[in-house]
Amino acid sequence: MTERKLRLGVAGLGRAFSLMLPTLVQDARIEIVAGADPRPEARDRFTQDFAGRAYERVADMCADPAIEAVYVSTPHQFHRENVEAAAAAAKHILCEKPMALSVDDCRSMIETARRARVALVVGHSHSFDAPVRRAREIVESGAVGDLRMMSALNYTDFIYRPRRPEELDTAQGGGVIFNQAPHQVDTLRFIGGGMVKSVRAATGVLDRARRTEGAYTAFLTFENGVGASLTYSGYAHFDSDELVDWINEGGLPKNPDNYGAARRALSQANEADELALKAASNYGGPRYGSDPRVSAKPAQRWHQNFGLLIASCEHADLRPTSKGVLIYGDQERRLEPVPVPPVPRMEVIDELYAAVTEGRAPVHDGAWGLATMEVCFAILQSAREGREIALSHQVPVPPLGTVEG
Repeated sequence: MTERKLRLGVAGLGRAFSLMLPTLVQDARIEIVAGADPRPEARDRFTQDFAGRAYERVADMCADPAIEAVYVSTPHQFHRENVEAAAAAAKHILCEKPMALSVDDCRSMIETARRARVALVVGHSHSFDAPVRRAREIVESGAVGDLRMMSALNYTDFIYRPRRPEELDTAQGGGVIFNQAPHQVDTLRFIGGGMVKSVRAATGVLDRARRTEGAYTAFLTFENGVGASLTYSGYAHFDSDELVDWINEGGLPKNPDNYGAARRALSQANEADELALKAASNYGGPRYGSDPRVSAKPAQRWHQNFGLLIASCEHADLRPTSKGVLIYGDQERRLEPVPVPPVPRMEVIDELYAAVTEGRAPVHDGAWGLATMEVCFAILQSAREGREIALSHQVPVPPLGTVEG
């Protein structure tokens, strides 16, 4: 039996939409019927690509009766407003990370969706990745003993990618704490059971010309006694893809000879030049790629990843990779392959589609998104105040099913 289409409207046709676009155009369960963006060039491109309706205002798009669900991929500071507009129009919601910029905003979004009786899924984050889920299943099964500690690190060129001014302003959701930490925090919470007790952290601004946090290191203590360290740097020096077989975050081969490309591209650019470069490369801009149905299908693709992650259990270390889960056991080291889904980020659509068509409770719901953001807010607070921060909005991972490890 052919699965019915989920009719989707897209709020925000920018960078997040561009990254999610291969998923949306390749997954047969999705039909993109409308989009909203203040940029006329983005709306023009959208109507050409999808023959859908394009709106300047998100609220107007949400009122479109053809839409069943809204993908909120606008800049971070608009997430609450856009989610609440979608819920008010009785649309189900997929909201990009970070969920919002405050605990109060997250709670309001959850309550608005609850009152409207619509599903709220928060993603994409790398905790959706199939190898991460498999690592959690192994931990949950007890096959390698209890989980004791976790370590995660990622070094990228994030800070030197072209940015709008607000993307370098922490108060408006700029910097790595809002943009990158949700990936690491979500993944560690997912494997570790979800319930973080406290956070101790330090952050860094290593380049004063890029005035937001570009690095952090944090230690999470879980209610079950697990400790987790996480480190991120976006300053385009060491590249941790070197540690994961030169497979980039999107699961594609990476050329290590391109070292320094991000810094070089911005080396002679002033703020206006950088803004123009960002706009030109964005959806609808003159440097944006070809038809997404063509460019979305590379010759070789693996699972997505977010740097190096090791989960240490009593009888094995587990390392999710782009090809599966490496299990370093008492007697042997082996790779447990995990099939790559036919569509990148298909796991996100699985969760949204099941929530809308079957009424199945999503794992990455609003409460989960709030719990992850609470950790991120605590990283900032701990660094500023120089103390450990206790948490109060955490939720556990629901049981995934016992499996053999």
